[in-house]
Amino acid sequence: MVKWFWIASLGCATLLAQDRTEWMRTARWGIMTHYLSDLALRDTPPSVESWNRVVDAFDAQGLAQEVADTGAGYYLLTIGQNSGYFLAPNAAYDRITGIRPSHCSRRDLVADVATALAKRGVRMLVYLPTGAPDRDAAAMTALEWKRGPYPNREFQVKWEQIVREWSQRWGNKISGWWFDGAYWPNTMYRSPQAPNFASLAAAARAGNPGSIVTFNRGVIYPILTMTEQEDYTAGEINEPDRVNPRRSEDGHIDGARLHMLSYLGENWGRGTPRFTDQQVAGWTRRVNAAGGAVTWDVPIQPDGHIPAPFLRQLKAMGQALASK
Repeated sequence: MVKWFWIASLGCATLLAQDRTEWMRTARWGIMTHYLSDLALRDTPPSVESWNRVVDAFDAQGLAQEVADTGAGYYLLTIGQNSGYFLAPNAAYDRITGIRPSHCSRRDLVADVATALAKRGVRMLVYLPTGAPDRDAAAMTALEWKRGPYPNREFQVKWEQIVREWSQRWGNKISGWWFDGAYWPNTMYRSPQAPNFASLAAAARAGNPGSIVTFNRGVIYPILTMTEQEDYTAGEINEPDRVNPRRSEDGHIDGARLHMLSYLGENWGRGTPRFTDQQVAGWTRRVNAAGGAVTWDVPIQPDGHIPAPFLRQLKAMGQALASK
């Protein structure tokens, strides 16, 4: 059972949770989609106009109903990635990069999807890299990002401002963050002074102290946690049959909730189903039995709908898990 307590800080009451991830154990599994400009626009070169056009046409209500119909307890959506096009406004990003017109969409798709999901009892998480969009030269320069084992302190300070603004914008609509690309944790994030893991986690929780946070270093077997600042394991896995959840104690690995993330297609956001329904349900059930949760990535169409073969498999898995 989650134990809540209050701490007075700077004249305000701050709500903290001893275990923010208890809801994940109950939810058991969720769905991820990579809604990125290069996937959503397909063969169309990305531009402010083309990006806003597809984001405006995204059927948030339809997607939310599809997710709810599968029985998934949560949905993880990408805010953006390497292209530099993002699916929600962010004044801090615009101010820092100076990019005009903005590469952040006019529509706040995160807020719209989160609202639609909440009406159906489904939580929402968001995905964001820990590095600058490396296919946007102007953003890379303005954000002062250097890819590689560098402290990147100037970049981190700016990136935390951007994360904080989104977190405050969405508030309790968002239940957590999955940060990608933390490939050099010792160099960038283990400093005793900010910026570090703690300050980035604080930025992510600025709008919701109960948000869960994790940092992904890449595909690593076995699943592990990198820092005490993580609430759950990133758990990126290509081969789910290699996951042995018996390392977990009471659903946790070194204090972080056991969580596995893998893809049902041939790659992230692409292809056709590569596993049988029985395999997917079995791997999910195995992690659930250890007190953990599983997130399955599937492709998504430009209009926001899940392709039929994947929707069918997700529903089959949900039914199989509900019957046990």
